[in-house]
Amino acid sequence: MIDNQLEEHWENVHSKKKENEVSWYQSYPKTSLDIIKSLNLDKNVKIIDIGAGESRLVDNLLKMGFYNIDVLDISKSAIDKAKKRLGDKASLVNWIVSDINVFIPTKQYDLWHDRAAFHFLKKEDQIKSYINLTSNSLNQSANMILATFSSNGPEKCSGLEVTRYDVESVKKAFNEKFVLKNHLITNHPTPFNTTQEFLFAIFSKK
Repeated sequence: MIDNQLEEHWENVHSKKKENEVSWYQSYPKTSLDIIKSLNLDKNVKIIDIGAGESRLVDNLLKMGFYNIDVLDISKSAIDKAKKRLGDKASLVNWIVSDINVFIPTKQYDLWHDRAAFHFLKKEDQIKSYINLTSNSLNQSANMILATFSSNGPEKCSGLEVTRYDVESVKKAFNEKFVLKNHLITNHPTPFNTTQEFLFAIFSKK
């Protein structure tokens, strides 16, 4: 069952604010794209972007030649804005409006990308459910790119508390089902002339 309060929160954010009026805005998601390029994936791999909002990752994945792309967000307004931005190319993407906590995939993916959802999970059962979801949704040896606020990052995002991670805690969380291949710390410049420290973790499924 979708969390109606959470859905309302994100609908409010994306319906009232412009794309570049939120702290997570990126005109070009360089870190994510650099990691994806480094994985040397075939263009036919199945990719899902979790909690994508109005992210421009999908625009760039299409430019790179990928064509099996799913984009998921809890906010229909965010999805609609991204589709409008892409114009005719929006039909090349599978758009999913869903709360990640109740998402039931209909396919197996080769790449799971999440720069926005996981660190909002605060309850132990939600975190465990997410880890099981990623494992069950990915093909053998598939990759996962997971970005969270680092241990030095903000304690809240868009008014909601987040769980901050360092490399050891994120590795421990996923250790049963994933191997941590690499990680990096980045400083994200917000549109408000502040910076947010992110941890990017690159996993492969065991």
